[in-house]
Amino acid sequence: MTQPTSAIPALQHLLMPQPVEPAIAEAAPATATAAASAHSTSSGQAHLPKLKFTGSDRFIKELRRRVDAYFERTGKSRRDCPKMYFKTATILAWFFAAYFLLLFVFTSWWTIVPLAVVLGLSIAAIGFNIQHDAAHKGYSSRKWVNKMFAMTLDMIGGSSFMWDWKHNAIHHTYTNIAGHDDDINIGFLGRLAPEQPRYWFHRLQGVYLWLLYGFLAIKWHLYDDFYQISTGRIGGHKIARPKGKDLVVFIAGKVVFFSMAFVIPMLLHPIWAVLTVYALAAFVSGVVLSVVFQLAHCVQEADFPVPTTMANGGEQISTEWSVHQVQTTVDFSRKNPVLCWFLGGLNFQIEHHLFHKICHIHYPALSKVVEETCREFGVTYSAHRTFFSAVASHFKLLVEMGRPVAAAG
Repeated sequence: MTQPTSAIPALQHLLMPQPVEPAIAEAAPATATAAASAHSTSSGQAHLPKLKFTGSDRFIKELRRRVDAYFERTGKSRRDCPKMYFKTATILAWFFAAYFLLLFVFTSWWTIVPLAVVLGLSIAAIGFNIQHDAAHKGYSSRKWVNKMFAMTLDMIGGSSFMWDWKHNAIHHTYTNIAGHDDDINIGFLGRLAPEQPRYWFHRLQGVYLWLLYGFLAIKWHLYDDFYQISTGRIGGHKIARPKGKDLVVFIAGKVVFFSMAFVIPMLLHPIWAVLTVYALAAFVSGVVLSVVFQLAHCVQEADFPVPTTMANGGEQISTEWSVHQVQTTVDFSRKNPVLCWFLGGLNFQIEHHLFHKICHIHYPALSKVVEETCREFGVTYSAHRTFFSAVASHFKLLVEMGRPVAAAG
């Protein structure tokens, strides 16, 4: 049963509590020059001003030169890496083995529950590794290969089309800019940036958000893609709705996901059992995916820049785009081989944001080049030594953002 999309924003407005404190510096959604043509207007709202990054491009030019030199010196390929193809086969085998064991073999709860957790972890691994590299065109130099593996996201409940807008075009352009970067917007349920409004219950977000992270995957599967396509918007940005082949992929992906998650299992097992396994696997993948993202951007060491308004009505960030990416992103656990394998390079988010079209297999080596270049140019490069130190930093940020503004300062 669905509601008219025009009624949803009104309903949300009625249910949303009033903020205890307004946003410190409310940032209107904007577009950067790199994507101005794609994200420059908003239907039914005021014109979105263009957002420009200013400053010298010496840093990124020198960094690209050094990265090019690394590949020339080593003779390695930026994409189409044999290690990545083997890793892909391993992760997909992991996913399908867990799925078919749940579907056809195990029937006792003491085996089903841990296997559902294993399935949830394999779903996260697909997202971290296969679809993420492919969606950024960092998996292969062949367009059709990238497209094929990007569609693994459709198989696990997302949409490769919507991901291209939400993550590639918006998040990678407006990283950590409140009101612009939809990836740091979880609505009134949490305050992740200083410019977002604070509600009284945010003082407890350091406790309850960890639980809510698990439900974000379920919300994504059942609501987000459909709502955003129906409204033609992601946050403050207008997006094009899928047409032609993109629409076919979107619909087919949803059919495949809902068939695998619900229809086929319900032909063999009780409905309540299927829903329970789905909820557990989705919850596990939701927590893992959400926390890993937060550790890269929503930690104390990351900046949350506020655009300044120019005389012509546009907005600007007073740093060059590549410097902005480094300052708003934090690496973690760079020497942990297990996490490096499982997270698909997302513990090297600085390198990913600067070189997203390079396969993540190379990020550990490139991190040394990036860190050295940052040091020479006086750009702050932040990295947590361990996973748990990154988790602690995220927790401290949640606590800080939940305090009254005066106390937080």
